[in-house]
Amino acid sequence: MDIKTAAAIHRLRLVSIPEALSFPLLLIFGSLLSRISDIDLVMPLGVLHAVLFLLYLVMLADVWAKAKWSFKRVLFFGFLAVIPFGGLYGDKILKREEKDGVIAARARKESGVVA
Repeated sequence: MDIKTAAAIHRLRLVSIPEALSFPLLLIFGSLLSRISDIDLVMPLGVLHAVLFLLYLVMLADVWAKAKWSFKRVLFFGFLAVIPFGGLYGDKILKREEKDGVIAARARKESGVVA
């Protein structure tokens, strides 16, 4: 894995946690708030969740192109984005992969091997 691929994975990680928390925390909080008070935050929080989800999908497509993931793996990470808190598990996997990729890129650079 090269540094650009590791950077794409890092960007996906940066979006995965807020996206994973946006549905269960923001939308449920907004729904409960609208039921117990006159404050209706469901629409703006829903838009925020939608923007985070679309950003996640764009970053996932970028990683798919750069890391040459299989379609099955991309579907798996797409499925994790639909499950509440699923992105947290995906972040754990991505963190390990990103770390391994950076270590491998540094080792190649230090050894003088061009990949």
